[in-house]
Amino acid sequence: MEKFEINILGCGSALPTLRHQATSQVVNIREKLFMIDCGEGTQVQLRRSRLKFTRLNNIFISHLHGDHCFGLIGLISTFGMLERTADLHIYSHPDLEELLTPQLNFFCKGMHYKVIFHPINPKEQNVIYEDRSVSIETIPLQHRMPTCGFLFREKPTPNHIKRDMIDFYRIPLWMINRIKNGEDFILEDGTTVPNERLTTPSDPPRTYAYCSDTAYMPRITEQIKGVDLLFHEATFDESELPRAKQTQHSTAKQAAQIALHAQAKQLLIGHFSARYEDENILLQEAKAVFPQTFLAKENMIFKL
Repeated sequence: MEKFEINILGCGSALPTLRHQATSQVVNIREKLFMIDCGEGTQVQLRRSRLKFTRLNNIFISHLHGDHCFGLIGLISTFGMLERTADLHIYSHPDLEELLTPQLNFFCKGMHYKVIFHPINPKEQNVIYEDRSVSIETIPLQHRMPTCGFLFREKPTPNHIKRDMIDFYRIPLWMINRIKNGEDFILEDGTTVPNERLTTPSDPPRTYAYCSDTAYMPRITEQIKGVDLLFHEATFDESELPRAKQTQHSTAKQAAQIALHAQAKQLLIGHFSARYEDENILLQEAKAVFPQTFLAKENMIFKL
């Protein structure tokens, strides 16, 4: 099975603590790295993760609160010192380009690579990135400023060849890729060998949904229906529900309700308030609603 991993670099909320780093993740799909959010200290966490800097070409920023983007200028500068040459693509609300351009002009003169901004509309559901391996679409969320999540949809891989059947029917090499992609094979006498006799189905494509920061939004469940893994913020427990409503964040119970109604296979909660010395209170609250819930932790690798 091809690699599909979520690397947690930081899972804290806005107030810095000694226990958690600011929000950032790296999604590794078939050795292509996609960063989601880039809070302060992200580049140090990226070092600790042992992920290769050179494979990170795309960064997705959910919204322009500092704990989700203050690490960008430092990371961009470090890439320059490493003599990066590949373009870096940043997908975000259009205001980010206006905010970062003066800093790039002042701190990052003479870099050998380009920073290319791709404006997105957080209020709309759109595919904003696509290649042969994955498509990424926005998930409109509700927060104190324009915010969206991101839905990663892996694309199907070709079927697996049955080597013994290929040899038995003496199928030429030039036909192999066509058979992997579903074609039948026709023998010299006109007999059709059906594709299912020559291949086994590929692994089902996987999906990952990232939803942070956001108030409780049941309507997103239709878009993320059946995801293999849902990351949903769980800033507070239910005793802090008034605070959650005021700040437009979610409780652990609400995150679990989203996972339950979306029929997600697994739930990963994070973006923990600094008030919690032990996040198990959040874990237990969520597991009471959705048993397949896990706590995000720095340097965790969640494999799909």
